[in-house]
Amino acid sequence: MSIVVDIQTISIAIASASIVVAVVYYILQIQHQKKMRETDLIMRTQPMFSMSYKEWREYMLHMPMDHKDYDDFVKKYGSLMSGKPEPETVLMLLSYLDMLGILVKKNLLSMDIVYDFYGMWALTMERLLMPLIEGFRKEWNVREFVNCEYLFSEMKKREQKGASHG
Repeated sequence: MSIVVDIQTISIAIASASIVVAVVYYILQIQHQKKMRETDLIMRTQPMFSMSYKEWREYMLHMPMDHKDYDDFVKKYGSLMSGKPEPETVLMLLSYLDMLGILVKKNLLSMDIVYDFYGMWALTMERLLMPLIEGFRKEWNVREFVNCEYLFSEMKKREQKGASHG
């Protein structure tokens, strides 16, 4: 009788262990799928993948890099709402970065992924674009591109975190 009980106990233990292994495997698969969705999301949101590389490069050639501040930008290129190529390029980029900021804020996209993908480029863009955001807000009395600003803030935090561990 004790052999039968031992076999039953062993069978129950094996069945229980199998269930635990299956649950752990399922949890790991869900985490993996989340990372795959994040990767897919950033790839689909990258304008380069919705345009040909040539179109994106030509579009970005209109990106002004030589302004001192918002007033200087407006004097050289026109208001962000002018419809001219340079301001349009800035608006497209700000809208894109604002959308990335929303995805990060809502935890639909990992800050680590965004940082690894954009890194120093985004921090350079912050120095270039924040004066334009602030000037635009003042000129139009609006609070636009808050998620873009959030993204820049999170990028700086991530950069500082990386610098303190490096």
